[in-house]
Amino acid sequence: MAQPGQPPRGPPQPGMPFQLQPGQQPTPEQIRMIQQQIAAEAQKAGLTVQQYVERMKEQQLRMQQMQMQQQQQQQRMQQGGAQPGQQVPIAPGPPKPEALAMAAFLRGQDLKLRTCIFQEKRKDMFKVKRAIRALHTPAYEKARRKNHLLPEVKDRVTAENAFKLLPMSLLALRVSKVDPHAHDGHNHGKKKRIKGLWTVKVEPQQEAGDEFHYVWLYEGSQWKNKLYAGGALALILAVVFFPVWPYHLRLGVWYLSMGMLGLLGLFFGMAIVRLILFLITMFAAPPGLWLFPNLFEDVGFFDSFKPAWAWHEDEKAAKIRKKAERERKKAKRAEKAAGGKKEGSEKGGSLQAVSSPTDQGATQPQQPPPPAQPQAQTAPAQISSLPPRNARVEEVEDDE
Repeated sequence: MAQPGQPPRGPPQPGMPFQLQPGQQPTPEQIRMIQQQIAAEAQKAGLTVQQYVERMKEQQLRMQQMQMQQQQQQQRMQQGGAQPGQQVPIAPGPPKPEALAMAAFLRGQDLKLRTCIFQEKRKDMFKVKRAIRALHTPAYEKARRKNHLLPEVKDRVTAENAFKLLPMSLLALRVSKVDPHAHDGHNHGKKKRIKGLWTVKVEPQQEAGDEFHYVWLYEGSQWKNKLYAGGALALILAVVFFPVWPYHLRLGVWYLSMGMLGLLGLFFGMAIVRLILFLITMFAAPPGLWLFPNLFEDVGFFDSFKPAWAWHEDEKAAKIRKKAERERKKAKRAEKAAGGKKEGSEKGGSLQAVSSPTDQGATQPQQPPPPAQPQAQTAPAQISSLPPRNARVEEVEDDE
């Protein structure tokens, strides 16, 4: 049995560490036991002793590098700034005043917001590059002179550090589009873009790349919502207290409601009449006649009653007609552009023609006039010597 203070005897147990005091030299017996343990571990791993020792050295080197990186990261965080491409830690609690000032400034800028669906709610989404671009504008410097809570922006790194105040305070978070056709471990989503709103999810790493999307969680000032809520409450109270209204007000509301009901009934009656007329004319005079064909189209109020009537046309014929109209308008625009260029060239030619006779008269001697001819013979010559004039009629495009 081994005495206290002496190394254990017998074969070394796998994974049993030898603890030595700092500055203590191992005894030859301890060295032999360490070698036996290393040989046993190498045999268990299916490696030679030399390969096992090299692996242990690599592991030790990696651990040292990781420790150094962690220390450097802590130093950077203490200095007050994250480097580009680094994950941003999110601090729970109320947002910082600097983050609120940054969110208020960016909320007032034109970031070309898009509407998305985040947690079954509509939210505003923007790209990082537009926010970074807004931080480099003179408007930010002007706002910073008024509000000293806004951080200073000198270059790209300081702009990203200022922008990262938003996700750190949960005022804006980086999101990505949810693929409804994807499942765990695989992505079989369609590459074709589908029209509609994006359904987004939060990304674990809140980085600040140019093409990354962020969703606003900061709603800004709520005075408009409070005003709308107050107006809705006042309207509800007014309806509830309708029996105690003055008689003239109640009478006016009754007339107004009857007028609105009359207009609604007139609208439905007109819809029924136009349908009956179409069914009759569809058999009597195909393809059928519609009164107010744009009545149910997505147009303005007055455009719904223009034109007053039109013949029925199917979807294919409507597409062909619209395509022909577009081509006709395009041809007219091209013809007008070509006519303008031709008119300019004709004006230039006429100026040259006016200036050329004077030049010729100054350089060449005048020739004697030809002898007089009878009137009957000079008339055809004068007619033939006149320059030809081409008449051109241009169609004017109707304003639709």
